[in-house]
Formats: sequence, C-alpha cells, structure tokens
Amino acid sequence: MKLMHSLLAAAGAAVLAQGALAADKLPAFNVDLAETSVSGLSSGAFMAVQLQVAHSASIKGAGVVAGGPYYCAADNMMFTAICMGQVPFVTPNAALMVTAAKNFASQRKIDSLSNLAGRRVYVFSGFDDTVVKQPAVDATVSFFTQAGVSGANLKYVNTVPAGHAVITPGFGNACSANASPYISHCTVDGSGYDQAGELLKHIYGNLKDKAATPSGRMVTFDQRSFAPASTAMAEQAYLYVPKSCEQGQSCKVHVAIHGCVQSAESVGDAFINNTGYNAWADTNNMLVLYPQVNKSIVPTNPQGCWDWWGYTGVDYAVKSGAQITAIMKMVKALKAPAAAAAKDL
Repeated sequence: MKLMHSLLAAAGAAVLAQGALAADKLPAFNVDLAETSVSGLSSGAFMAVQLQVAHSASIKGAGVVAGGPYYCAADNMMFTAICMGQVPFVTPNAALMVTAAKNFASQRKIDSLSNLAGRRVYVFSGFDDTVVKQPAVDATVSFFTQAGVSGANLKYVNTVPAGHAVITPGFGNACSANASPYISHCTVDGSGYDQAGELLKHIYGNLKDKAATPSGRMVTFDQRSFAPASTAMAEQAYLYVPKSCEQGQSCKVHVAIHGCVQSAESVGDAFINNTGYNAWADTNNMLVLYPQVNKSIVPTNPQGCWDWWGYTGVDYAVKSGAQITAIMKMVKALKAPAAAAAKDL
C-alpha cells in the first residue's frame, strides 16, 4: 500500500510539475465574496479556524477536520503537543483561547466575535486519530461554542472510526489509517462517508447532487504574486473552475487547505483531485481554491505545515498574518470587476 501511494504521489507530482511550467495569473470570475467558506485537515484545519475567526465578517462557514482551537499554541511551538492532544491529562483551555480572540478583536486585529453567531462550522474528529487526538478537537468545539457558534450552526462528528485523514466514500487508505496521503475511505450507516459533501452542505444548506465526474478545469497559477517566499508558501497553487463559472454564472468560493506533508509537492494531485470537493463544486457554482505550503528549512517547516504556532511571525493568527493575508488576497482576486463580470453574463 505504501509503495502504491508513493507511485501515485510521484505520478501526480509529475503531472502538476508539468502544469507548473504553465503557471499563470489567477483568473477572475463573477464571484459573490459573501459566499466564501474554508475547510482543512490538520494544520490546514488550524488555518481554517484562524481564517474563520480572523475574518468572521466575510467568511460564512468553516470545515475543521482534526484541528485544534484558535490561537492554541499562543506563538509558542512548545505548546503544539498540547494543542494536538498529545500530552496525557493536559488539554487545551478553550476559555483562554476565547479571551485571546476577544483581546485581538478589541484591538481590531480580527473581526468582532459577534459575527460568529451567524456562521456555520463543521468539526470532525476520528476516534482512531493518533495525530490530533479527540481531546484537542473537543476543545475546538468548546471554543466555537463559547465564541457564539451553537445549536444547529455547529456540527460535531466524532463517532467515526477514522484515523487522521480527509474522509471520502471510496478513495485512499482504510478508515482507521494514520498515514500518507492522509485521505481515507470510511463507511457510515452503510454508505461511504463523503466528508467534502457533508461539510459543504452544512455550511451552505441544500446543495445539488455532486457530479459523477468533474468536468471543469484545474488552473495552475502563480501563487508567489500573493505570497512571498518568506511565507513558506509554494510558488504555485491551484484553482478548480466549473464550467458554470467559466460561463459567467455567479459563483461561491471554497478554500480547501491541505495538511502537513499533503501539498502537491508531497502527494501529487491526491488532495486536489481525490478529496471530493471538485465534484460538489461542479454542480453548485463553486470555485475551489487550493493554496499551497511546501516543506522548507527557513522558516523551520520541514513537513510543509501551515503556520498555527508562529513560524512566520507573532501575528500569524490575525488578519495581518503572512499566510492569512496571502489567502485572502487570492480570494479577493477571484472577483472580476463588475463591468467585466457583467460582460461575461
């Protein structure tokens, strides 16, 4: 199985490397920025939490798969083990994280937490996850509850025997695996669990059934124009474009954020093409943005993780954070000027 994943990753990386030669400017479309959402796995989940909290006025919902609470590491890498639930009998204190967020909001470094009352958040923790354990994810749920997200707006799935992975109906490792490419297939109530669909439906409400086979195009674009090398972000990133968006329909934006050792550099196109987002995007007028972080030594980031402990600077979890800024610039760049959008309709 490991050999197969290595071969698939190598093949996918080769295809994406060819695409990198054609990396171009990020294209723009008829985008409704009020319909922007975000999700991620592991370090990507921590980043999804940071984006949702920092930009709660504009991001309408988040999917958090195996991620800890906002500002858990508090700019100190020594706290990361606690934030991942790896320290016995010591769990993240969600109340402290809420206090920190309120302080940032009072300084206008992030949006007001009052916005979170109207946001929808999906949280997932597999009970066989040995990387980010359930006590840490429980704290994420507690953080959002204390910050104002509650009732039907907050969905917590924590009874699936899954390891550390994005869950699909049929692609990837066995359900309980904690291994690359950190995509696994699980069965829930007799059916394959479609995590991309579940989190997108929770955020947006009723969606049309997903496409049997995505028919849009994948764009490889120059990410460096949004993210200097100091951010540890890669030179190129990816955007899935459904035909409806090409044709000028008003489209949503979903930002899908990979985890550590899960970028295109590490696993080829597995996260981009096999996690299920594109099939749902195809039938629901939705662009899917896949920002990328690569492995790097300076700043210290040997596993290609998103910054949730401060390796890019002390402001990593607020609006001015290097990676948060880069992602939001990309999102905003997806919206074409009104005249151009009208011309396309």
